[in-house]
Amino acid sequence: MFDFDKILVVIVLIFLVVSLYKEIVSPVMTFIISAIVLGVTKVLEPSEILDGFANEQIAVIVMLLLLGDIYRQTSVLDIVFDYVFKRSKSMKNFTIRMMFLVAPLSAFLNNTPLVALMMPYVHNRAKHFNEAVSKLMIPLSFGAILGGCATLIGTSTNLIVNGLVTDQQIIPNLSGLDIFDFAAVGIPMIFIGILYMLFFGQKMLPERQGVIKDIPSIKRKYIVEARIKLGSNLIGKTISEAGLRNLEGLFLFEILRKNIRITAVPNDTILCEEDILLFTGNTDSIADFVNSKSGLIIPSLGMFARKKNTEVIEIVISHNSKLINKSLKEVNFRAKFDATAIAVHRNSETLSGKLGSIELRAGDAVLLLAGTYFEARIKSTNDFYLISRVKEIRRIGVWRTTFLVAGTFAVIIFSAFEVIKLFNGMLVLLTSLVLLKIARPKDLTKSVDYELALIIALSLALGTAMMKTGVADIFADAIISIFRPLGKVGILAGIYLITSILAAFITNKAAVAVIFPISLSLAIELNTDVMPFILVVAYAAAANFMTPIGYQTNLMVYGPGGYKYKDFIKVGTPLTVIYMIATITILSFMYF
Repeated sequence: MFDFDKILVVIVLIFLVVSLYKEIVSPVMTFIISAIVLGVTKVLEPSEILDGFANEQIAVIVMLLLLGDIYRQTSVLDIVFDYVFKRSKSMKNFTIRMMFLVAPLSAFLNNTPLVALMMPYVHNRAKHFNEAVSKLMIPLSFGAILGGCATLIGTSTNLIVNGLVTDQQIIPNLSGLDIFDFAAVGIPMIFIGILYMLFFGQKMLPERQGVIKDIPSIKRKYIVEARIKLGSNLIGKTISEAGLRNLEGLFLFEILRKNIRITAVPNDTILCEEDILLFTGNTDSIADFVNSKSGLIIPSLGMFARKKNTEVIEIVISHNSKLINKSLKEVNFRAKFDATAIAVHRNSETLSGKLGSIELRAGDAVLLLAGTYFEARIKSTNDFYLISRVKEIRRIGVWRTTFLVAGTFAVIIFSAFEVIKLFNGMLVLLTSLVLLKIARPKDLTKSVDYELALIIALSLALGTAMMKTGVADIFADAIISIFRPLGKVGILAGIYLITSILAAFITNKAAVAVIFPISLSLAIELNTDVMPFILVVAYAAAANFMTPIGYQTNLMVYGPGGYKYKDFIKVGTPLTVIYMIATITILSFMYF
């Protein structure tokens, strides 16, 4: 029989679902209001509401997002991922490659660090394809979930189920699960899930930018000058062979060779040492080009290219500037402002010739590579105005780069083999990165998504209320009672459904704790093989695509992808249903 506390928890749940879907108030305010109601009515004690803030998983997710941000700032993994995805010429092709890379890796590695490392690169690829980042972040998370469900070690949820199997007292001497017991459903669903995302899921995803965003890309076309350096692998190749027609966002329009000018450059032009190549491109493309390993150098950079901390900045020449009718070299711009020009843009005019010889005019936009002292030196000048900060470039050196990458993989591997807790490993790694000046404390504090942490913590409080008042048990009993007349297959479907629903709102680990003993008892009551009743709980809890709370990687991409709750419901619910049908069908065929 329902009492006041149970009725109140159900009302709060209904408010939560409706508010999150209809966006009555923001997600964080929705959870705050829910927690206040449960606290004021004494359904939850203050300590129970605050328990979530001491949750290890929240801290791990926050630390993983911070680690991903460090990789974004240092661009360490871009070279590796560029090699893996270099043949991806379209958004759809990149999505296929990304999901087929992430899924197998997630089957054997902890998928939360993997998603954390991939997120900054995926964001940059969305910018490259001029697409909304929201088109890629959910596919990244779903790919990790699909892969993680294929093995025992792919997700912590499967490991928890295995722990419950070995610790339970309902069936004496019940053997634990093997690593590939999950493969029969998990492997086919990797392919089915990826096909669903490609042909249906992506069409339902919103076009929305996330919170990881640099200064918006400005569509001005700049002229940038590059030189074929001594010993470059481009020497002796044609334009086509060198791939200079396929540089991201850059177009080669002229070559200067001693006293010869080659315009409308043919594809069969053979490149020579010391050739000067003139490209046009937008701000982001040129900013990326500064840090590329293409066999070309930007002559104007000189020793500037070796500075550890630089920033690509866009300025515009003022109408009363002393730089007008002078070149940057004439005014000794580099020494005066601790910055050097990369590229120049002039409205309604195509510039040509070497960058250093261009006389500036009022209104010219100039891309600069600025050093540490640039900010201090421009305070008293009226010669130009700063328009935007395009990209920060941090060079941390070979040994720091090695430490960052090796440390990350060491933490992932040691936590996978349970040598250390992921929480402890991440804490040690981030502290070491700060001490070694690979990361800066002020950048870390700015990178924390406090709203996300609040949502996770308060969602755990809601789960506590459901379990404390018995609402979770009532839901479980009601669903299973409805499906009981349908026999073994019907009961499996009922277990999957209630586990999936609970996992979507009280976290998958709590759902497993509630449903596992019920599922095992039902197997005994039906006098049937217990294995499908164990596996169905694991699949339903781990393969949860319907809400951000349903799985850790969903929470990780929720803010960076600029998503709303209803995006997960819209895209994830059909995939959850497909996974349920496949699970029940395959388990029934194998065990009944």
